[in-house]
Amino acid sequence: MTSELVAVTLIAMNEGLIRREAVSDQLFAVLRDRILGGELPAGAALTAERALAAEFGVNRHAVREAVKRLQQARLVEVSHGGRTLVLDWRHTAGLDLAMGIAAADAGPSVEDLARDALEMRACVGADAARLCAIRCSEDTAGRIVEAAGRYAHTGPDLTELADADVAWWRLIVQGSGNVAYLLAFNSLVGGTFPVADVPDDLRTAELLDVEAHQRLAAHIAVRESEAAERLARELLSRSVPATPRKAVR
Repeated sequence: MTSELVAVTLIAMNEGLIRREAVSDQLFAVLRDRILGGELPAGAALTAERALAAEFGVNRHAVREAVKRLQQARLVEVSHGGRTLVLDWRHTAGLDLAMGIAAADAGPSVEDLARDALEMRACVGADAARLCAIRCSEDTAGRIVEAAGRYAHTGPDLTELADADVAWWRLIVQGSGNVAYLLAFNSLVGGTFPVADVPDDLRTAELLDVEAHQRLAAHIAVRESEAAERLARELLSRSVPATPRKAVR
């Protein structure tokens, strides 16, 4: 057995799961989950490099790579004294950590994160529609109206409707002129965030409302920004499960 396979096995034994990935990736995931789960609390010093290498039977290069990724994720920082301190992820981490939060025992569940992502989708979509009505060119407005017209003749297959819906919303988000919204949109539709399957009745209610899609396109075309925002929020909120959600501690 090679040293790398030994290291992978040792990490897997500690975590109760064998995964086929780089040693540094696995070590990053272990440390990430310890931070998110509270085993390594904010303000604490990260376990020393030598101690981590000994604990998992890996070389110190793998440890350094894992710690570098923790720094990039804004989960730790190197203090002036040279110590690596754990940060409070609630104050420092970004959206790219969503999957990691779901994996931590003490973090929000995948279901909670799915609802959170759908709520974000509704908020981003509503404001993107508002900004699109204000900022988009006449050509873009025309393409949004045309796409809504084509949408009326799409389906009834829900997968086909969903693909047409994403293409239509992409025009709106691009028309908003907000790059941050566009990147968030790409992450949502690309599967970066753990958006679980939306209940069929909720997703169907959104997708099959052709008239709302056409009205929203019309609001954008005639520059009715507030009406566009209200309708977009109402339409997208239909896919958000109406279940209780506790605040993040």
